Amino acid sequence: MIQIDDAGSGSLVGGTCIGLWQPETQKYYYGIVPVSCYNEYNFPHKKYLDCVIEIVESGFEALSVNKDEKIEVCRGYMFDKLRKWLTQKNYIWESTQITGELQYRIEKTFARYALSLGFPIQYITYTKYPFHFHRILRWVYADYENRVKLCKVGWKSWQKYGNLPIAIEHVMLPNKNYLCLKCGKPLEKNARAKALKYVSNRPNTIYLHEDC
Repeated sequence: MIQIDDAGSGSLVGGTCIGLWQPETQKYYYGIVPVSCYNEYNFPHKKYLDCVIEIVESGFEALSVNKDEKIEVCRGYMFDKLRKWLTQKNYIWESTQITGELQYRIEKTFARYALSLGFPIQYITYTKYPFHFHRILRWVYADYENRVKLCKVGWKSWQKYGNLPIAIEHVMLPNKNYLCLKCGKPLEKNARAKALKYVSNRPNTIYLHEDC
């Protein structure tokens, strides 16, 4: 049997991880749909669905999948085009909810991938929903020029919130623990800092070191 699932399709930052799991052999294969598939041109043409097929096809070769092997595919929209491809290629497949080992592995894989892009480990370690859109948006705005290239900029939500006006102020921090969202290092309590202010679904303030 082969199971196929995805992780990261709902994350503003990064592409999408596609994973395959073969329980009998305990073999795992994954690939990343590049974030370029989500730019202003490719996203409306659903280029990411073509990339899914390419990854799965490579995975089938790596795992020596044959036409008699049962295939379980996640019900999500990321596999809309793959399902048609599987039928055309005469594979035996069904849509289902993927849980267990593959779900665990692919979520860990996407988390490692996000960290490799510079995503804060604190978000993943201490946050219940680390890839929440507006939480990530704060991280992007903290270093906009460098981080915008990591985003799924073809999304409608990005079109709405991805180019907001930013007000920059220099303030005294309150006596609380803050991290600079640009360099990731702690900010000194009761010290001067740079504050970036914008309004998305609510008013936001991002604190940075004055020289960041």
